[in-house]
Amino acid sequence: MATLAVTRRFDLTDVQWALLAALLPAPKRSDRPSRWTKRQLIDGIRWRVRTGAPWRDVPDCYGSWQAVYALFRRWQRAGLWAQIVTGLQARADTVGLITWDVSVDSTIARAHQHAAGARISGQREPAGGVGPEPSDHALGRSRGGWTTKLHLACEQGGKPLSMLLGAGSRHASRARPTRTPTAWPKAPGAAVHPPSTRRSTGNATPWSAASTASNATAPSPLASTNLAARYEATLHITAINEWLHALRDAPSPPASVR
Repeated sequence: MATLAVTRRFDLTDVQWALLAALLPAPKRSDRPSRWTKRQLIDGIRWRVRTGAPWRDVPDCYGSWQAVYALFRRWQRAGLWAQIVTGLQARADTVGLITWDVSVDSTIARAHQHAAGARISGQREPAGGVGPEPSDHALGRSRGGWTTKLHLACEQGGKPLSMLLGAGSRHASRARPTRTPTAWPKAPGAAVHPPSTRRSTGNATPWSAASTASNATAPSPLASTNLAARYEATLHITAINEWLHALRDAPSPPASVR
């Protein structure tokens, strides 16, 4: 019986790739075509985020590790990962997969020992991303060492809506939106859902839904990096995986909102 290699077990399915490909930028014409497809490189990025392994350990079946990292960094600096999350959220809202009872919680990810090596000043290149790089790189010393705190807003299905990074030493009540969170999208023709003040009728309470989602969204400590913008991109990729999984059985959208 044919089996699937463990390395590629969580690769994008054809349905997930079709959803994702519709949100990607149009390819630029080049005199020399790439040796690897975008799907290969994106699966390599997803493998690295899921395992927390060094970039140099990305399997060859996804392309060279230099090409995989270059795509990750290029799209991170352009803010494209955050845009993909927003597009998938809009798609999910169109098919009614978002329960607009929003809850918030936070969790802490301990930084790898190499994460303390970011330059305080004189970065070789701008960090890029969806907002300015915090002066402390979202790192703070607490009892657990160097840590980053993730503040996450999610809907009652446990899927992430918006996120904010801060130093692990700061209390959650002192969090400030120093960078613009991922916007909550509204697809064309979607109903407007006012903020709900009622209790959730599902099995998950508002606080337990956010607590579960925040711990599921934070990547492995080995995936931490010395720039908040890079780590935030790994969170966006994790959120992309969550929304792609939720949309796996969703019906096709109307032609007007594709």
